[in-house]
Amino acid sequence: AKAAQLSGINTERLTLMVFINMGVLSALGGLIIAARLGQAVPAAGLGSELDVIAAVFIGGASAMGGVGQVIGAVVGGFIMGVMNNGMSIMGVNVDWQQVVKGLV
Repeated sequence: AKAAQLSGINTERLTLMVFINMGVLSALGGLIIAARLGQAVPAAGLGSELDVIAAVFIGGASAMGGVGQVIGAVVGGFIMGVMNNGMSIMGVNVDWQQVVKGLV
């Protein structure tokens, strides 16, 4: 952050814009979930954390830091969606689905 500030980037404005962007995207995600469920409940997104983390790792992000790519996370999300749907169609128990996702 110090190097960016020294190179002339307005870091305070950029930080504010990042927080505004995340607020708008979070609101959009909440609207989409509420529209899919037909109701708005506080616990609507609970339980999807493992899917999201697995999708990001499938997409190529590193747990040790570094730079990931948005397209990788999107591809990882599609792979997780196909995997979830496939296991549901095959009749795999929900507990075993969580084990498979955790192994990924």
